[in-house]
Amino acid sequence: MTSDRWGISYSAVLVLFIACATTTSAAPMARAAAGTAQITVLYDAFGKASTLKKDWGYAALVEYGGKRILFDTGNNPDILAQNAKAKGVDLRKLDFVVMSHRHGDHMGGLTYLLKVNSTVKIYAPKEGFGVYGADLPSSFYRKDAALPEEQRYYDGTPPEVMRFGSAWPGANFQLVDKNIEIAPDIHLIALVSDKPGTLEVRELSLGINTPDGMVIVVGCSHPGIDNIIEAATAISQRIHLIAGGFHLVVAPDPDIKRTVTALHDRFKVE
Repeated sequence: MTSDRWGISYSAVLVLFIACATTTSAAPMARAAAGTAQITVLYDAFGKASTLKKDWGYAALVEYGGKRILFDTGNNPDILAQNAKAKGVDLRKLDFVVMSHRHGDHMGGLTYLLKVNSTVKIYAPKEGFGVYGADLPSSFYRKDAALPEEQRYYDGTPPEVMRFGSAWPGANFQLVDKNIEIAPDIHLIALVSDKPGTLEVRELSLGINTPDGMVIVVGCSHPGIDNIIEAATAISQRIHLIAGGFHLVVAPDPDIKRTVTALHDRFKVE
């Protein structure tokens, strides 16, 4: 086991490259040896000069077990298109997409994605009335049989399930409200934020169960990165790596210290 200058562990079983504006891009998964994994960050706002255009937001291509997963789509469709081209990433060749949450800096690039890959399955958090679409049982609202038909929804005979449209009609969304395994060793972790400012925001994180432990890709960690990792330990007690946004940019130093201590001491993130 060795460690690179970013503190990311490597082994013969799992080789994880972080290829973003701060690093040199790794070889595509198609040229990597069997059993390896790779994350290629396509959208971020910092790093050394490179062919990527910086912008606020996040998107990453995650490759593992023969699967190609786009995690989030960044803030701007034109920048996503430019950065994907710069990295040689063909977004027409995806197994599925994971949208972490409903904020624009993580979903703005969907317009471009759907332009080049209109049928790809997109996993997104299920919300009662969400931009990704939703459904609710018609039992959610009060009914009064004494009212005349014209004053009652659906003339008093609503469908059992009421389905609502999305901001991207025709997109192949699969809405998620609980932890699920979507492919062998590839999991979605579903949590709800209880933090001020993002209260009730539902967020999905991607968990990959590797021989070296869990590799977790997060969007903004609005529910709390410690809560996400705790949920992941139900799948595997060993946490190998976390990549993505922790939403600590405005957190006071004591809060950051508590978070880092929890990841290091309690969850023993490698």
